[in-house]
Amino acid sequence: MTTSANIQEYFCKIIKQDEDVSVGVAAIRSLMEVIKFSNSETVQELEANLKEAIEAMKNTNYTVAAINSACELFIRFITLAALDTRDFEKCKKIMLARGHLFIKKLEEARGKIVRLAANFIEDGCKILTHSRSRVVLQTLRKACKQNKKFEVFVTISAPDNSGKRMVKDLETEGIPCTLILDSAIGYIMEQVNFIMVGAEGVVESGGIVNKVGSYTMAVCAKEVKKPFYVLTESFKFSRLFPLGQQDLPEEYKYTSDIRRKCDLSKIHPLVDYTPPSYITLLFTDLGILTPSAVSDELIKLYL
Repeated sequence: MTTSANIQEYFCKIIKQDEDVSVGVAAIRSLMEVIKFSNSETVQELEANLKEAIEAMKNTNYTVAAINSACELFIRFITLAALDTRDFEKCKKIMLARGHLFIKKLEEARGKIVRLAANFIEDGCKILTHSRSRVVLQTLRKACKQNKKFEVFVTISAPDNSGKRMVKDLETEGIPCTLILDSAIGYIMEQVNFIMVGAEGVVESGGIVNKVGSYTMAVCAKEVKKPFYVLTESFKFSRLFPLGQQDLPEEYKYTSDIRRKCDLSKIHPLVDYTPPSYITLLFTDLGILTPSAVSDELIKLYL
């Protein structure tokens, strides 16, 4: 774990071996390995190594939004250990112990969200979702296991067509579902009871960064007066305050390969920003929040 290539390899391996692991959790597990095997002799040196590792992971073709927010929270949480002791080896042990606690908390987060959100699904519901969110999928599975009868509409979600995989997952569970074109969102909106999506990041205003097309869906939902629900873990809360689409960092909108090789003015972004005014509720491991409550929770997370 001493080079960027080693870190990238370890990070990518975690994600490939467990398709249900989130990018943020995989990033934190990778940072734990850096702490464990680091040859650094001071806290400052170790922090520099961790920052290098984060940059290495951001240069893979995975979601930068989740890597940024999860790693920022993680480093904030564990480096407080430096205040507890002046002995560096003891400090490392405290960091690792806190890191394990942090990972355990993150791994429990999705289950808490699923329990909250599944209660909002009732018999006869028609639900619209976008792309393939792991937490949305698990929520729909939970509701199905509770013997609730409902139907799901899934956007194909270009450009990677991740909606096709979501439909296969739902069909495996025996959940009635229909794959629709991204351009059919407006047509289908009047038939559904609510929209349920995941998020790659939640910004200070309570808005979300998510797969491109989420904003379009939210605008349509508001016009037709349908609830727009977001399911997301609190480690995706980020100290970012975009005012519009152009304020999103390029590293959020494009993979590292695209940023290196392409003229970005000609390339379609992978994510968009949905302002808080279009979001009804956020289901999180901290509870069910209104968008306006996100900034308060961020302050608590960073205290």
